[in-house]
Amino acid sequence: MSNIKWQINAGMGLITLDRPRALNALSLDMVRDLYNLLADWQTNPDVEAVAIRGSNKEGPFGAFCAGGDIRFFHEAAINDDPTLEDFFTEEYSLNHLIFTYPKPYIAFMDGIVMGGGMGISQGAMLRIVTERSKLAMPETNIGLFPDVGGGHFLSRCPGATGEYLALTGQLLLGAESLAVDLADVVVDSANMPAIWEALTNDPSISVSERIEALHRNTADSDRTVTPPWLDPKIDSIFALQTINDIAAALENDGSDWATQTLDILHKRSPLMLHVVLEQIRKGRDLSLADDLRMERDLVHHCFHTEHLGRSGHSSETVEGIRALAIDKDHSPVWKPAHIEDVSPDMVAPFFVSPWTAQNHPLAALR
Repeated sequence: MSNIKWQINAGMGLITLDRPRALNALSLDMVRDLYNLLADWQTNPDVEAVAIRGSNKEGPFGAFCAGGDIRFFHEAAINDDPTLEDFFTEEYSLNHLIFTYPKPYIAFMDGIVMGGGMGISQGAMLRIVTERSKLAMPETNIGLFPDVGGGHFLSRCPGATGEYLALTGQLLLGAESLAVDLADVVVDSANMPAIWEALTNDPSISVSERIEALHRNTADSDRTVTPPWLDPKIDSIFALQTINDIAAALENDGSDWATQTLDILHKRSPLMLHVVLEQIRKGRDLSLADDLRMERDLVHHCFHTEHLGRSGHSSETVEGIRALAIDKDHSPVWKPAHIEDVSPDMVAPFFVSPWTAQNHPLAALR
């Protein structure tokens, strides 16, 4: 298998993402291998539960998954490679499988957990983070949106923190993620190997009893902290109707927090800020399957923004990836350049599916 290690031991299906030089960023082959493995294990009586972890250059843990392979996105979009469309269809199918998995699925989210890494961990019955964990959905920084079900799980964060996290791409450090319901427990990273081993080291105990013991032992170490960025004004300002309203309220507020937050928004793609706010608001009222179908429509439009006459090199997403990961000049040329320059007719077509309900790539999701 490509960059995926797995074994079945004492009733546990154990998965290790093994692409450490790329921080376990998901390739299309990795997505396919994960999907096929989990689909097979659904009906395999030898697998009663699943646990997943990442690896770093020294061995297991230390990094979970940095997301999708954005260098591949860039190259595929420029070359009009059809496997780019395949990637998102298959990745979102994998996300749906994990969120609806019929057996216990446990995510060991040590180290970096971003984008696609959130997509393969947020659907877990137990989401374990450490003091080294760094969680984020930073897609507005590359002219994209928080996909992989982000419209589903971010919109269900408390208050308007989902809007805040989706728009700013704010980094969550370790226990901060518990405060916004994006993790369940925090443990010391030094204890991760022992916790992992405890899932299989006593086959005389049933899998369900081992998982119950895991719950008990990790619950004792729950150390939720209030993030310094979690300002009380988030719930009022980020619940406002439009991005223009949010930006104006931040400017009028004038506090250090508001000024810093507005500075972050001014670095993001203005077009995608408007799209993302609509995505989170719509996602709050959608089922997971319908949210993933909406996101599949959105990601198609990100690379083929036909209503604005943009695709390939000229698309907002390719420009964002170029600035961050290809040329690394960190100076994307966003079009439009300012939040107030984005009109509703630029945003609305993102939410019109290019497919009929019957021939949608994710029509089969329920």
